[in-house]
Amino acid sequence: MPRVWDVPVHDSTRVRDARVAAEGAAALAGLDGNRTAAAALVATELATNLLKHAKGGQLLIETVPPPVLPAGQAAASVVQIAAIDHGPGMADVPAALRDGFSTASTLGAGLGACRRIADDFDLHSAPGRGTVALARIGTAARGRSHATPPAPAAATVRAGGVNIPFAGGEFSGDAWAWVRSGHRTTLMLADGLGHGPDAAQASSAAVEALRRSGHLPPAEVLRYLDAELRPTRGAAVAVAQLDTETGQLTFSGIGNIGARLRTGEGWRPLLSRPGIVGAHRPTTIPEHRATWGADCLLVLHSDGLPSRWTPPADACLASFDPAVIASVTVRDASSSARPVRDDTAVAVLSPVPPDGTP
Repeated sequence: MPRVWDVPVHDSTRVRDARVAAEGAAALAGLDGNRTAAAALVATELATNLLKHAKGGQLLIETVPPPVLPAGQAAASVVQIAAIDHGPGMADVPAALRDGFSTASTLGAGLGACRRIADDFDLHSAPGRGTVALARIGTAARGRSHATPPAPAAATVRAGGVNIPFAGGEFSGDAWAWVRSGHRTTLMLADGLGHGPDAAQASSAAVEALRRSGHLPPAEVLRYLDAELRPTRGAAVAVAQLDTETGQLTFSGIGNIGARLRTGEGWRPLLSRPGIVGAHRPTTIPEHRATWGADCLLVLHSDGLPSRWTPPADACLASFDPAVIASVTVRDASSSARPVRDDTAVAVLSPVPPDGTP
């Protein structure tokens, strides 16, 4: 089930909580002692930065699939740590990532150390809006002192997301996953009915079923999931599939999963049919098709996000890690005065940058 550590960081006692959460996630991901220590150090540094520079924020720690999948191979989960704040933001991000840079009378080694230790590291900051810092730690260090290995030659898209349990719960009733089968890449987001362990059981069943059905078109995936989720309470599910040979994106959804697609013409919604996968599947499941290009961006989200949220307007946002995009979406749609009202998951599909950086 989707175990997520949602650590609110508003005083120094929470720094230890962040470290313990990272160690728990590392155990789930099967990391060895060195990589577990790396995850704990990154969580500690990011939590400390939230206090020093933003007067607090939120740390989300979970195990996720990697942002780029090898074709025909099962990919090991990695530990993902996302630090989100509504603070003043950074005027000069490249300077903040250099060792020795500090605005808080410290050694200024925190973000630079995180970038070196993590397998993936990305940061988005906007003055007056806040900052998102994201790191992933896997089973083997790649070493940030060297060039990041390019994505596999066949990989033209990457995916990422964040998941926030309702009211600080251990398990989220939402889950996202993605698979590759030949030239088809399929991204799914599921929202189990309600919240808590029973909802998580339903969304986890959808994830397992996707791994057996990712070779099918989206409407057929949903029909397969409907049969597999019958023993559970059911879920709202959306499935988006990109055919890299034809450059066509196909989408189908049942229930209240939101989907927004950005193309050169702006953002547009992709609509799901009413119903519940595993309980009340509609007789017909339409498939919506769109042309996918290098400027496209797909955002799937559960109903924990406000229904009238505004898609990110940053022109360069697609160049960021997809989990950063998901975190920015959550940050800009919520605040301490307007917290999320349900389990909330956001998953993003985006092109691999021209340089092949995952």
